[in-house]
Amino acid sequence: MSKQTIETSGLTLAKGTQLKGDDFFEVKVMENITVAVVCDGVGSALHGAEAAKRTSNFLVHSLKNRPKSWSMEKSILHFIENINRVLYMESMEDYEREELVTTLVMVVIEGDRLYGANVGDSRIYLQRNGHFAQLSDDHAMDEEGMENVLTSAMGLEETVTPYYFENNLQEGDQILLCSDGLYNELSQDEMADGMKIGASFLVKKASKLHDDKLPDDTTAVVLEIKELDPRLKFKQSNLIVQEHYKVGEVIDGYTLVKSLIQNNRTWLCEKRGLNYVIKFVPFEAVDDEVQLDLFVKEVWMAKRLKAGFFPKAVVPKNRTHRYYVMAFVEGDTLKEFTEKKQLSVDLSVELAQFLLKMSQFLIKLDLVHGDIKPENIILTRRKGKLVFKMIDFGSITEAYSNVTRTGTPSYLAPERFKQSPINEQTELYAIGVTLYEVLTAKFPFGEIEPFQTPSFDKNIKAPSKLNAKIPAWLESVVLRALDPDTDKRYHNYSEMQYEISNPEKVKPYFDKSKSFIERNEFMVYKVGFISMFILNLWQLLFR
Repeated sequence: MSKQTIETSGLTLAKGTQLKGDDFFEVKVMENITVAVVCDGVGSALHGAEAAKRTSNFLVHSLKNRPKSWSMEKSILHFIENINRVLYMESMEDYEREELVTTLVMVVIEGDRLYGANVGDSRIYLQRNGHFAQLSDDHAMDEEGMENVLTSAMGLEETVTPYYFENNLQEGDQILLCSDGLYNELSQDEMADGMKIGASFLVKKASKLHDDKLPDDTTAVVLEIKELDPRLKFKQSNLIVQEHYKVGEVIDGYTLVKSLIQNNRTWLCEKRGLNYVIKFVPFEAVDDEVQLDLFVKEVWMAKRLKAGFFPKAVVPKNRTHRYYVMAFVEGDTLKEFTEKKQLSVDLSVELAQFLLKMSQFLIKLDLVHGDIKPENIILTRRKGKLVFKMIDFGSITEAYSNVTRTGTPSYLAPERFKQSPINEQTELYAIGVTLYEVLTAKFPFGEIEPFQTPSFDKNIKAPSKLNAKIPAWLESVVLRALDPDTDKRYHNYSEMQYEISNPEKVKPYFDKSKSFIERNEFMVYKVGFISMFILNLWQLLFR
């Protein structure tokens, strides 16, 4: 579920006049899943609040990094079991009794599927089309007057058996996670009505019943499904995934002309006298859901991104195979072009403008390209003028979502090798590498191989040393974009865009790791020449 299709709210208030209670909640909207957790630290335990926070943090972090081959059910139950054992063993070792104890409710939303689990008496509710139902199962005594006595909780025993469930989701569904402090104060009708306004309204309504002195810590989290992930329909289609394609084969009216990439999954094709590019899903996607998800995401991005920076892409309604079609852009990749002829300074400035405007378009959608490089850029002619097109959709992803080395190593910012997420600054670095390469035919830190952990300590050779045509202002822009220190590098696209558009405003860039003489070579020679001239003149006059 993407950030654009789910709305979240949450609030916790401590009981009485306390500033901090034992409840803790966390909601994390990620690229493919949304995780929400509410924990109510057991008040009779000395460290219930710590247990609540640790349990929430552990589960969110673990689900974010879960093994791709694991089912969601296996992941949820395994991680709950792990943190439960940790809490119990630490309690026994440090206190010789159960002190790190908390209740737990959690949900995970993936596509149109809701996964949930609970331990203890915190609850999960679902509201759909006017119907309000409890999905969790209380682990508490059934006897009258004993309802608050837990039969199970996190950290209470070495092993735990969560209540687990799954449901399909529909647009408009609302999910409520709450501690007993909420449902003990509000009726189901009051909670159902309050959900429409949000978690803060629910908790504050309960608080007002006691003049803002709640008898128990109270927490609520509300998730509202605004729209089911539109990528689902691309994934669920019953389409052919063929292992091999051949020249002359006709797929839904598209005649395959020639393979454009060695893997034979991207083809030049022809239909009704017009050329197109057709891209098929990797054959491995038949058995590998991760591969399928990646291709579905690529198809969704290609169809969604309707802007002049990219070739137009369509997904034929009546297709029989799993593919999408792009307009054919005639021309050379920027890599091929610069292998024949060096890019001029003027065209390099236009390239920088193109990449920055494209990146600004993407960031407005919370997206980044992820693999900016000359191989992914086409130089084509429009009305006799050379223009650029970005042809790769496969790497486009949500900003801050990717902490792997996905991309091409030589264009990855130094912090990407240390598991930093992809963001504007890492994209600016890739733009800097691309400009350096097309202007000098070299990489600023040399070519970096896959799985290599490079060093960025050495000084970058000034581009003007490799290409004397590069003006000082453009050299400063490129070097600032390439600075390994993120404090010195451009922070956002608009900064670099302003300097590219206003050369006269560009301040000289100096690498502080260089000596004063290296940074001011011309000035040193000039001062030295003047000093020698004055000294010689003095000797002539006063001999």
